[in-house]
Amino acid sequence: MRVSQTVLLLAAWACLAVSHTEERMERSVSASRMAQLRSRRMVGGTLAPSVPWQVMVYLSDGVLDGGYAGGALISDRWVLTAGRNLFVRKSRDHIQGKEPIIPKVYLGILHRDQAKASTEVAVEKIFLHPGFQNHSDWDNDLALIQLKEPVVMSDKVTPIPLPEMGQNLTDTWSGVISGWGWGVYLNAAASLKFLILPLVDNSYCKAEYEGDALTPDVDDNMLCTGAREFGENVCFGDAGGALAVKDTKTGDIYAAGILSYDKPCRNNKPLTRGQRRRIRKCAVLENKKYILLFNLEVFIII
Repeated sequence: MRVSQTVLLLAAWACLAVSHTEERMERSVSASRMAQLRSRRMVGGTLAPSVPWQVMVYLSDGVLDGGYAGGALISDRWVLTAGRNLFVRKSRDHIQGKEPIIPKVYLGILHRDQAKASTEVAVEKIFLHPGFQNHSDWDNDLALIQLKEPVVMSDKVTPIPLPEMGQNLTDTWSGVISGWGWGVYLNAAASLKFLILPLVDNSYCKAEYEGDALTPDVDDNMLCTGAREFGENVCFGDAGGALAVKDTKTGDIYAAGILSYDKPCRNNKPLTRGQRRRIRKCAVLENKKYILLFNLEVFIII
């Protein structure tokens, strides 16, 4: 994670970051607290004591060979990530018509050097959002990774819930995002870091990206975040990580979005905006399995 520019997450509404809310969120980013609640990039940031839903989605050590990114464990057999994380080259020209790569997946780790055979979880199948390769660079930038076997839950490995029907962010000021993304000196973080980022109105991101052909059109399926006061923001290697927010009424933590896009991570523009793609849990079946809705188009049973 490094200091800087703009971000893209699935979902959102606006408000200002408030100090007491940030303190509550910081206290929440600990293994025991998140276990109780159960219920591609970073500049700056704070070392995370534990983020038990954090997943490393790994293609290679080198950026030119696909690199690594983030993901979120959302059940005992499913990981949600950004679609572009499953391709070596991330631009539309290199994604359209190409087969995604089955990545290595690591759970329950804090340090990158813990990504080894003992923490690797076998992948059964991958599902790209069916509209991802057919539209713009950023539309439908979602993928599901199905694991071969259910993972064993612990204080280090715990899914993050998806939003309930009707759950929104109107009273939420900030969210937590974590990852092993590049730092201030464009070097990969050795340890997992997290940032508390303010949620801002989508109009800020629209203004930020206006007239730039290489940036996404901001719509209601996206969530806009701002950088911290010292320009701390996400960077290469953080994409696919969940934006964790706290429901102000129930106190539950859930994933409001997945990091999809940020402008180049530079530290010379401290208050630029970022975005994420919205996720929704559409229904709960009698067998307690979830249905994840991809952009109101396609249902995948998880």
